[in-house]
Amino acid sequence: MNKLELISVLKDETHISKSEAAEVVQIFFDYMAEAMARGERVEIRGLCSFYVKTYKSYVGRNPKTGEKVTIQPKKLPFFKSGKELKERVDY
Repeated sequence: MNKLELISVLKDETHISKSEAAEVVQIFFDYMAEAMARGERVEIRGLCSFYVKTYKSYVGRNPKTGEKVTIQPKKLPFFKSGKELKERVDY
């Protein structure tokens, strides 16, 4: 399912216009992204949680040349499925 399919399902299930459904979905995604950008955890009970994992700087190697390269610290988003979602998928 992609964003357009989600909008279409929301429109059909709630009997609102496509533009209103698109706005609801966009607001939802924007607030999730803003919360994660602030380093907050986003949890949707029974479904999943999203969080930001912080990595420290480390020394890596360039795979082509083998030369040592310093990797800058970074933050990456992570997804963790909830227990109910795991059970539903693995039925």
